[in-house]
Amino acid sequence: MNKQNWLRWTEWAIGIAVPMILFLTFQGINIWPVLIVGAALTALVIAVRMRGGDKGGAGGFGGLKQRRATNKSAIDNIRFEQIGGHERAKRELVEALDFLVKPEQIRQFGIRPLKGILLAGPPGTGKTLMAKAAAHYADAVFVGSSGSEFVEMYVGVGAGRIRDLFKEARQLALKQKKENAVIFIDEIDVIGGKREGGQQKEYDQTLNQLLTEMDGLYGDSSPRILVMAATNRKEMLDSALLRPGRFDRHIEVDLPDKKGRLHIIQLHAQNKPLAADVDLNRIAEETFSFSGAQLESVLNEAAIYAMRAEAKQITMEHMSQAIDKVMLGEKTDREANHEERRRVAIHELGHALVAEAVRPGSVSQVALSPRGKALGYVRHHSQQERYLYTKPYLEEQIMIALGGAVAEEMFYGNRSTGSQGDFDQSLNIVDTMINAGLTELGIVRLKNVTPDALSDATKAIMVELTDRTHTMLETQRTVFMSCLDVLIREENLTGEHFRCLIRDKKHLPV
Repeated sequence: MNKQNWLRWTEWAIGIAVPMILFLTFQGINIWPVLIVGAALTALVIAVRMRGGDKGGAGGFGGLKQRRATNKSAIDNIRFEQIGGHERAKRELVEALDFLVKPEQIRQFGIRPLKGILLAGPPGTGKTLMAKAAAHYADAVFVGSSGSEFVEMYVGVGAGRIRDLFKEARQLALKQKKENAVIFIDEIDVIGGKREGGQQKEYDQTLNQLLTEMDGLYGDSSPRILVMAATNRKEMLDSALLRPGRFDRHIEVDLPDKKGRLHIIQLHAQNKPLAADVDLNRIAEETFSFSGAQLESVLNEAAIYAMRAEAKQITMEHMSQAIDKVMLGEKTDREANHEERRRVAIHELGHALVAEAVRPGSVSQVALSPRGKALGYVRHHSQQERYLYTKPYLEEQIMIALGGAVAEEMFYGNRSTGSQGDFDQSLNIVDTMINAGLTELGIVRLKNVTPDALSDATKAIMVELTDRTHTMLETQRTVFMSCLDVLIREENLTGEHFRCLIRDKKHLPV
């Protein structure tokens, strides 16, 4: 509670207490016990407030200095070399930090020092770690906070906390005799969202104060302050915050590619006893689109599985189980009846057979083990990193998603509710194709396309690809039936085992 709110509550208490005392006195009631208890409680509250005042400060940052002092010990051990992947982002960040650590050189060339660096990217990609590594590289104090810490219903509180944040950074730098300070604001979109016209909100005042503080930063001031912020919703930020002179550099911290994933896995595997059969390169392949946080969780969960099994080392089986858990959740205790298990097996084999037909070697595992909300699943691994998608590739992706429903129709003549997620995935891909001009509609603005035309185009694509998927699976009916018996019996098939079954059964007469 800041000073303004404290005075408000004090006035409110006095306004109630005085009339109450007068009323009780008029009624002839002894008020001395009430006064004594009230005075004791007031003294206790004041003592607690005075004791915690240094921690709270005017802006109400209770315990923040203690937390940041704890952060400092962690910062001392975080270097860019310890952050896996993101080589491009790290190079760009180091270049930006050189403006801070080499003031004489930038002054010689007349370069204006950077005031702010924005790290944008999906959750779990290591934006906070990079900010701490930046503070270590620049030999700077690190003051971290989150956008939610500035959100208050009371007018002026958020702005006051912004002022306190910059004040604290300067004081810590002077106390530790540092020339630089890094202020890191995580989830800056909470306070830095686009401002709308009309009535001004408390968030707007907080943002205005942040802009004012950043405008007051100068390269020749001591200590030099660099503001770093992180967000996974850059498009939501106000343009005044993004312009040069405030956040001068926007660094994208994307999901790591295969090389980056391998580097992250190697870093987290250093302190874990790995068996000889563990192939880290294969794990990097099977964790396509995983963030750094998810990869760390995979290694941690694998170690937990090994400990549960009382194994001395982490095996590839433990790693595979950990990947499944991070992707889909823990195994559930649901027990399906025989007919339901058979339908699930047919559904998953439909996905797997189509995937192997259009992208040989892409299936990593076929399983009937219930995980999360899924009764069964097929895990794929990307054979190569892709950033551009062609029409044939997207159509193949839709066919893989439709494989389960088509397989059910082949053997049962109907579908089940288990295809709902597959249809959602297929329709999302169709939307991508329409937006990219890869359909018969051509290059269009969606707002100019009537709902009927959009529906007809979507239906035509889905019907065509469903027919192609059905034809593809019909040619493999014998292979399908042979794999079905094995999957129901063993419940889990590795990608290699599944491909061996396909090769063996293809030579049998239909």
